[in-house]
Amino acid sequence: MSVDELLTGTKAQLAVKIFGPDTEVLLEGSQDLQSILQEIPGATDVQADQITGAPQLVVSLNRPALGRYGLSVEEALDALRSGVGGAEAGAVFEGVRQFPVIVRYAEEDRNTPAAIGRIILESSSGARVPLESVANIREIVGPRQITRENGERFITVQLNVRGRDIGSYVADAQQSVASQLDLPAGYRVEWGGQFELQQEANARFAVVIPITLGIVFLILLLTFGRMKSAILILLNIPLALTGGAMALWIAGLPISVPATVGFIALFGIALGNGMVLVSFMDDFAREGRGRDELAVEAAGLRARPVLMTALTTALGLAPLLFASGVGAEVQRPLATVVMGGLVSSTVLTLLVLPALHRWFAPKPDAHHSLLEAEHVHPS
Repeated sequence: MSVDELLTGTKAQLAVKIFGPDTEVLLEGSQDLQSILQEIPGATDVQADQITGAPQLVVSLNRPALGRYGLSVEEALDALRSGVGGAEAGAVFEGVRQFPVIVRYAEEDRNTPAAIGRIILESSSGARVPLESVANIREIVGPRQITRENGERFITVQLNVRGRDIGSYVADAQQSVASQLDLPAGYRVEWGGQFELQQEANARFAVVIPITLGIVFLILLLTFGRMKSAILILLNIPLALTGGAMALWIAGLPISVPATVGFIALFGIALGNGMVLVSFMDDFAREGRGRDELAVEAAGLRARPVLMTALTTALGLAPLLFASGVGAEVQRPLATVVMGGLVSSTVLTLLVLPALHRWFAPKPDAHHSLLEAEHVHPS
């Protein structure tokens, strides 16, 4: 929560800000926005900033009245400031330490508007006038705080999202706000918090992941020297992602940045398992083995390395899967995705890839074909 506040200015998962020049309009808009957001499924802890509620005493001086009594605005304000706030009348010394002496009216003579109105102003001509005769004194409820961003006033409505992913909630909320919230010209709504960070991360992922997969495909192509083998290995990625998505659904967790990182980790595991199996099956195919025999034997021989990879990773992630303390909101989605992907990737790698390999297998080498022909028809 502290990291969220440092990055986005709010401790909540989602912060909706209304920008505009007038505090009253912002307050009214935030109340309407709060009502709209509360009606959308998934919203919890919806709260608007409390920017009002501070009692204030406003003293408005009557300049013509001051002039009639020969008083200046400065004299009136000095008397008010000294009587209510206090004025320094001297100092007390204790050794080398110095303490100022502040003088002001007693508590009962300055704690109400009526008492303040009885403060006596004395002009240079000797006229003694109560403050209430030359000023309008009233109590109001003023702003507790005025928040600004880039020089603009704003008010924030913050909330947390439970039971669904924050992206789908914001999509529904933006539609409702656009149709129901009526703001004057010059006012606008911005969406921030974790949603803003997630959008930035997704934008980076949209660039990084395709580039990474392209580089991986190029490396596989250079390693195996065959387009079909590289494509077959990449087909193992969807098999792993299926298990990760299903694990999130079973656990009731939404798609988040940690979950996306978990899917990226699955890419590496799935590619590793695919390379182990496909390289082995390609060697069998070049030896001229039958397609059915090749699939069964390769899956049986490579089951141990694939299972070892899955088991060691699963044991390492097991503590994160059951985490409940600080940081669990990051650890659990990542571990859930990887564990679910491990199950689907391991099972499907040993079953689906061998079955698909018959359409991607290389042709038998001429040398192996010749030896097999000589074995069948000896000269």
